[in-house]
Amino acid sequence: MKCIRRKTKTASELKSFYYLQSRCQNSGILMSNTSFKPTLGLLDATMIVAGGMIGSGIFIVSADITRNVGSAGWLIVVWLITGFMTITAAVSYGELSGMYPKAGGQYVYLKEAYNPLTGFLFGWSFFSVIQTATIAAVAVAFSKFTAYLIPSVGESNIIADLGFIKISAAQLLAIALIVLLTYSNTRGIKGGKIIQNTFTFTKLVSLFGLVIFGFLLTKHSFWHENMQTGFQAMQDAGAKDAAGALHSTSWQPISGGVLIGAIAAAMVGSIFSSDSWNNVTFIAGEIKNPKRNIGLSLFLGTSIVTIIYITTNLMYLHVLPLQSIAFAENDRVAVTAANAIFGTAGTVVIAVMVMISTFGCNNGLILAGARVYYSMAKDGLFFKKTGELNKNAVPGYALWLQALVASILCLSGKYGDLLTMVSFVVVIFYILTIIGIFILRKKRPDIERPYKAFGYPILPLIYIILAVSFCVGLVWASPTYSLWGLAIALAGIPLYYLAGGKKTE
Repeated sequence: MKCIRRKTKTASELKSFYYLQSRCQNSGILMSNTSFKPTLGLLDATMIVAGGMIGSGIFIVSADITRNVGSAGWLIVVWLITGFMTITAAVSYGELSGMYPKAGGQYVYLKEAYNPLTGFLFGWSFFSVIQTATIAAVAVAFSKFTAYLIPSVGESNIIADLGFIKISAAQLLAIALIVLLTYSNTRGIKGGKIIQNTFTFTKLVSLFGLVIFGFLLTKHSFWHENMQTGFQAMQDAGAKDAAGALHSTSWQPISGGVLIGAIAAAMVGSIFSSDSWNNVTFIAGEIKNPKRNIGLSLFLGTSIVTIIYITTNLMYLHVLPLQSIAFAENDRVAVTAANAIFGTAGTVVIAVMVMISTFGCNNGLILAGARVYYSMAKDGLFFKKTGELNKNAVPGYALWLQALVASILCLSGKYGDLLTMVSFVVVIFYILTIIGIFILRKKRPDIERPYKAFGYPILPLIYIILAVSFCVGLVWASPTYSLWGLAIALAGIPLYYLAGGKKTE
């Protein structure tokens, strides 16, 4: 017997409902949830935006950015451009979230602006590269920094050597983290909300504290020395010594097309660190007053994180010489800076901060990601069971499927190579989505827009120009992985028709 839950209005309907419920319970069948429960407020949504953005990137990627552009001025410009692009895209998405305040977010926007195929290509890329690879990378970062406190869970501790693959304790810990957070989120949205709010608030306070202590406690400032480099763009790829440590070889001045390519390559790290702000749009069905709160949370969350990222890099320039930023051991700039601020205790301080940051970040990624697969399944474009909610009103099957793919990526050890692919594919779909605002203004002028894109059409156009420039520059600087990312996205075209996508058009 099929049991359903729906609203009742009359006494007779109510009597019939309770009779059906009794029959279900007597036969051992649980009443199934057919819709999400709106339980998240503005603060919760803002914490999901900020928490999803802040992972391990801000503690690491400034080293690679500095090696690419070679000056204090360009280091800050890269973060400023990324911040501008992120906030502009976020406030533009506010218009789309107000028009389509339901689960699926960007998948829904692309489907409505273009066609189901475009939406599917995003969903496929999201499942195969974007979200699952990010979850894997963040989980492994959690393991690497945990190893500072518990060396036995480090990458050097090989648990199994299968010949074609070596499995380390760090990889197993990463998988354990993914499984734990996935299980927690299958228990309902409230548990995920508590974890997200607690860990995001803690890491925001910790990062602001690190910046303040960096300016107050450092005995010697390198600010004036670093600022003298101005906007004199330089590049030094470095070379590894016998121990595998990266050291400077020689700085070479760059300009013109090489500089554009260098900026694009540098922005891979900053964009990856600033990504996942759109996760809140995927859970629109669980947010109270989504037409207002999603757009506002996007603006607040991205603004807070952008301020933190820029001030953190200003602190790096105050605490460390540019050479130490560019060639910090294992690119862990924050560890080097913390040691300059707190002495030997700095390593422990940053390890704990990164553990907190990555734990909270992955909770938000896991919570939001499964809602995209749910929406695709509802359109008949993904595994049918991913379109079902469990007794806790969350897509449990979709959560576990996502965990499986992310765990496999943890074992592959290829998550570092995926960084360029993720950034390239993510920005391509951001461009298409922002263009979608222009399309929907003409295609659906009658639909309610409780919030309109700030600065339209100028700011969205500027975003598109900057984003296209980034993609072109990235193909110039790193053609292999950027084009592989494009190939993976386009591989979704035959899969769409195999999934019966033509029937949905």
